[in-house]
Amino acid sequence: MTSGLQLIAVPGIPLVRAGDDLAGFILQGLATAGVALKDDDVLVVAQKIVSKAEGRLVDLTTISPSARAEELARVVRKDPRLVEIVLSESRRVVRAVKDVLIVEHRLGLVMANAGVDQSNAADPHGPPFALMLPKDPDASAARIREELRRHSGCSIGVVINDSFGRPWRVGTVGVAIGCAGLPVVLDLRGDPDLFGRSLQTSVLGYADEIAAAASLLMGQADEARPVVLVRGLKKDAPHQSAQALLRPAGEDLFT
Repeated sequence: MTSGLQLIAVPGIPLVRAGDDLAGFILQGLATAGVALKDDDVLVVAQKIVSKAEGRLVDLTTISPSARAEELARVVRKDPRLVEIVLSESRRVVRAVKDVLIVEHRLGLVMANAGVDQSNAADPHGPPFALMLPKDPDASAARIREELRRHSGCSIGVVINDSFGRPWRVGTVGVAIGCAGLPVVLDLRGDPDLFGRSLQTSVLGYADEIAAAASLLMGQADEARPVVLVRGLKKDAPHQSAQALLRPAGEDLFT
């Protein structure tokens, strides 16, 4: 890894609708900024625009909640239609109390509301909509990467970023839910520390750290910066999907 790291918010990304060409928007934004892609660049793309482009926006007026969703909605005090969508995206409910619904998403992510979100999803003055995660974020990242490679000729990495809360910690941070073209977890065990001692337990969530850094530029409200270019990273390690970040169930001490 080089000692210098550069993060650039890609300008001019418009409001995204189903079927839009995200790679095209990114290339236009980079051209506006006078930035050309280079090998080993990493583009961090907000989950919301990927989900919108893939048509993952749901009109709540079309949802009929099940009896289970109605019952759970009374516990968590959420819209039963929203709870129904959460259940449809989940393997199991981990925790349900007032204002909190933690589930294991069908992708294996343990998260609030299965990632189903209404912020920045649609005009609040129109029908109520909710946005689900991409069906396969790793595949989404791979498609964006391939389109950008085809147009630029550069071998880059793509990270799809979402905001997660964490057990025992206040606030959300960016995490990688989809990856292509870069190592995702770096196993540093066996590497020497400053004094030559061999590291015993150090495994780095490399893609999560990239996602968190990019989130500082992306913001969470009306910043409208859903794509960030990260330049200066270079790590010779096998490429992985974001699934490599999931701890096996047998090693999970909490859920």
